[in-house]
Amino acid sequence: MQTFNVKGMTCGHCERAVIQAIQSRDPSAVVKVDLGTGVVQVDTALDDQVIREAIQAEGYQVQ
Repeated sequence: MQTFNVKGMTCGHCERAVIQAIQSRDPSAVVKVDLGTGVVQVDTALDDQVIREAIQAEGYQVQ
């Protein structure tokens, strides 16, 4: 399980955008988003840089 701190997520649309961005690269990825803390947890074989790029492509900042 990989964990990322993401800035800029505020609503359900943000949550869905992040999940879809990651799952577009790995459809079997399990993604959990906590909007309150800005934490995104991803269970996948993808490299963490690929996940970071997917999140950033949606306009969010990854810490």
